[in-house]
Amino acid sequence: MLIPRVPSTFVPSIVMPAFLTVAMAGAFSGLVLLPGFPAAKALDWFIPMTTVQGAAFAGITTGMGVARDLESGFYDRLLLSPTSRSALLAGPLVASVLRAVIPLVLLVLIAVVSGATFAGGAAATLATLSIASFGMALVAGAWSLGLALRFKTQQAAPLMQSGVFLVVFLSTAQMPIDYLTGWLHAVARVNPMTNVLGLAREGFLGAVTWDGTWPGLVSLAGLSIATIAFAGRAMTKVVP
Repeated sequence: MLIPRVPSTFVPSIVMPAFLTVAMAGAFSGLVLLPGFPAAKALDWFIPMTTVQGAAFAGITTGMGVARDLESGFYDRLLLSPTSRSALLAGPLVASVLRAVIPLVLLVLIAVVSGATFAGGAAATLATLSIASFGMALVAGAWSLGLALRFKTQQAAPLMQSGVFLVVFLSTAQMPIDYLTGWLHAVARVNPMTNVLGLAREGFLGAVTWDGTWPGLVSLAGLSIATIAFAGRAMTKVVP
């Protein structure tokens, strides 16, 4: 019900990824001419990243909604109800994953219309992209929910967004790891988002294999555990 009433909480998770896809795939189309660049088209490299990012921002809108309810006092009613704290935590996290369906479908349609290369097969490519997208929606939802419960204000929204931006762009979001140098190379190598993007890009760059899949799954599991624990700890401390 929040989406039609307050479009500003969800529209950015659709508009921004679509804009970044068009801008980056066009402006950086020459990247594929670099020796050894893994993608046949710039679109194949960037659209998995923008899809995952769109899913993450869909998750963030859940935290923004909780922050709005905390500001208005509505969330106090939920805290005083017979509902368990775990249910109050699980509900927004499930909503985060469900909201990620919309940017995922939109970006997949853009990929199909724009002629992306599904080198690993359409089904396998969609599967790995979906896993990466839904996983990041869960991670971003838990991150934003934890911040909302701590700050209890929508003014925490920039912190929610900047956290996701930093994790995404301090990885292989724009360039393969072998082309990164200096401190950015060092950070991207240990950034779990690098593995998540590797998972999302698998079917676009080649065949989907277990060796290419498991690092992304492990990274998503680690990020999910950490952020859910972060949100859970915040939930135990919030009082009406």
